[in-house]
Amino acid sequence: MDEIELKAIGGVELERDEKEREAGDLVVGLDIGTTKICCVVGEVFESSVDIIGIGTAPSVGLKKGVVVNIESTVKSIRQAVKQAEESAGCDLRTVYVGIAGNHIKGFNSPGIIAINGREIKQSDVEDVIVAARTVKISENQQIIHVLPQEYMVDDHTGIQNPIGMTGVRLVTNVHIVTADMGAVHNLYTCCNKAGLEVADMVLESIASAHATLSPDEMELGVALLDIGGGTTDLAVFCDGTIRHTCEIGLGGHNLTNDLSVGLRTPLQDAERLKEDFGCAISSLIKPNHVVDVPTVGDREPRKVTQKVLVDIVQARMVEILEMVNQNLINCGLKNKINGGIVITGGTALLANLADLAEQIFDLPVRIGYPAQIGGKVNEVNTPRCTTGVGLVMYGRQHQVDKRYSDSSMVGRMKDWLRKIM
Repeated sequence: MDEIELKAIGGVELERDEKEREAGDLVVGLDIGTTKICCVVGEVFESSVDIIGIGTAPSVGLKKGVVVNIESTVKSIRQAVKQAEESAGCDLRTVYVGIAGNHIKGFNSPGIIAINGREIKQSDVEDVIVAARTVKISENQQIIHVLPQEYMVDDHTGIQNPIGMTGVRLVTNVHIVTADMGAVHNLYTCCNKAGLEVADMVLESIASAHATLSPDEMELGVALLDIGGGTTDLAVFCDGTIRHTCEIGLGGHNLTNDLSVGLRTPLQDAERLKEDFGCAISSLIKPNHVVDVPTVGDREPRKVTQKVLVDIVQARMVEILEMVNQNLINCGLKNKINGGIVITGGTALLANLADLAEQIFDLPVRIGYPAQIGGKVNEVNTPRCTTGVGLVMYGRQHQVDKRYSDSSMVGRMKDWLRKIM
């Protein structure tokens, strides 16, 4: 085989590799948080996700996860998206957007339809979900998620896919998540003004779960705690499905604000002090270690022991974790979390947070990082990026589900045409 033939074969292999590369769809996650905007670009294949670009920008215009200044938010989004476009080498138009805030509500709802002894079809599954979501909600709320938990065919429970089974009645339980209409509209407006189309609005804790939790954890029972800048988002999974969600209007910014007030220092300096010297357990700090605390005006920095700083941080962190623990007890799921607690989000980087959480929850705790991804892994290997990566993985699953739904619809159309011909 001569050199020309070898080059030809090499060219064919290169062309094949390029075609395989082109087969990947681009999915973009946009995490619009209280402290930062994070845009993650993923190239998704049938069995893998490669991160090919990321952009971040300080978030200006949000408070506790809710837009309070549209123009400032748009400017921050554009900055993050532009950086992601340069990193990925492509133009971005469609995004999956994360939503959080204490205006979000989650609850479970049942649905039931009659089957009358025939075989259950895809259309029956869709009908029983519609029946479950037909509930009265507040006028200022709108549904953003309807998440099936399980199905029951007559007396048989715990069914994940009832299609093909035969019974008299089909029952389902779903978890419904609603959000304030105004908050949703403002997020859409900000994205549209930034030149983006929103493919879907996703609860941030659900997105983060896609990036950090394993199927075994979800089956055994696990609570995901996403502690962001403005909110703390809780999602509980057991038996492989979502069981409970909750939003708490406290987050990492509250720790920063407490330091700013307690140490009489500007917010930006309080944030730096938290990152450099913060810890979740004050008993681990040497009592004589002193740090310089900047003051306002032309005054010289004050000398404060690190233990004083950590006492302030720990007090707020204990409050947040105890609120989550009480919520788990109230919803009756605390004893079902056999897989423990997974903490993610920017505040998860606080030193010894997992140790403090284990003391409060009396459960094993780990810090959640994005997993099961390829590409530019090092650039997103931080709890700060779990929501952005999770939105990409959610978008990938959403596209798979849509293709399946579309194919099912085509099949139903063919059945209908056969009947009338």
